[in-house]
Amino acid sequence: MTHLKFQRRPIEAGFNNLIDDLFSDLPVLFKNGSGQSKWHGFVPVNIKESEKNYSIEVVAPGFEKTDFKVDIDKDILTISAEKKDEAKNEGENEIRKEYSYRSFKRSFTVDEKIDGAAIEAKYVNGILTLNLPKREEVKTSSKVISVQ
Repeated sequence: MTHLKFQRRPIEAGFNNLIDDLFSDLPVLFKNGSGQSKWHGFVPVNIKESEKNYSIEVVAPGFEKTDFKVDIDKDILTISAEKKDEAKNEGENEIRKEYSYRSFKRSFTVDEKIDGAAIEAKYVNGILTLNLPKREEVKTSSKVISVQ
């Protein structure tokens, strides 16, 4: 009987390929746009409320301020971004590309509590922050009326 030395490298490579195949639809593991149908246009947001305003934080690293378009039409607030593909350098060969910049579009319904004309947007360190101030409610002041 011959004694063979077994190396685990083929199994490790097979396991890595198996994991890549099983989770190819996750947004972290996109490969050249495959699997975009389920997650296309998805961008995570945080929404916070304070006494005077609402705040929407959109996580969008790698974009420029000019890539964003924020508009409000009637009661719909739409946030979108599109990054133009940069020209590839001649003579460079991509070995592996695990991330890319994709366009996205998110829409939110805004109710009458929001002052749409005073919405502000700021992009700092990969996070687009929108400030949606609340309208000041016209409160009827109580007044004592004297009977004459």
